[in-house]
Amino acid sequence: MAFGLIVIGDEILSGKRQDKHFAKVVELLAARGLKLAWARYLGDEHARLVEHLRQTRAGEDVVFSCGGIGATPDDHTRQASAEAWGVPLVSHPQACARIAEHMAEIGQPLTPERLRMGELPAGAALIANPYNRIPGFSLGRHHFVPGFPVMAWPMIEGLLDSQYRHLFGVGGEAERGLLVSGLNEGTLTPLFDALEREFEGVRIWSLPRIDPEQRFHYEIDLGVRGPADRLEAAFARLRAGVLALGGTLTDQT
Repeated sequence: MAFGLIVIGDEILSGKRQDKHFAKVVELLAARGLKLAWARYLGDEHARLVEHLRQTRAGEDVVFSCGGIGATPDDHTRQASAEAWGVPLVSHPQACARIAEHMAEIGQPLTPERLRMGELPAGAALIANPYNRIPGFSLGRHHFVPGFPVMAWPMIEGLLDSQYRHLFGVGGEAERGLLVSGLNEGTLTPLFDALEREFEGVRIWSLPRIDPEQRFHYEIDLGVRGPADRLEAAFARLRAGVLALGGTLTDQT
């Protein structure tokens, strides 16, 4: 079972706001021995949201979706998820009750527009919102939370700890890395290919560093990632291979 993230909002795609969810979700998962398998950024476009939600619903992944569950005209996530699941939007009594409680707390009238936030896909389960009571909702392994980090992050953390604790550390990976100078990726590629053939389940990562002040000065962050029981042997093979090719190990991470 893998974890995916959908971040929804025209303001992200236009650059008006910078996404903070990706880094935080990676952090929350890593703290529990888990990792993010994929992420998607989508605008507030109903048809495109339906298309992508149908795709992810057809898979087996746990999906966290941030944004678009409010009641303003640019919020389409509730409607799009209902269409993707083939169910109607219905007034959820418990969601409406929590909205009413919040409005009473802040001294605001309970208007029909505010109650729209309680119209959820039929069969949805509520996600508690510790910030202002207004809930998110779940449809199976898909979990829909607000776009505001102060609300979304504790809601996602609560879901991980309450529903996915049995997965903590399962399939966890480790990694070891080197900072190499004097070699380029083209020279190292045959070594990378040989390592991945030799050590099943181990993957190579390679991130060149480019210094605009020093053209053709090569530095590469590279390493191995994979099952802990094979990692040390693969790392030793990588290190020896880099040295054999004439590379300089200037740092280890």
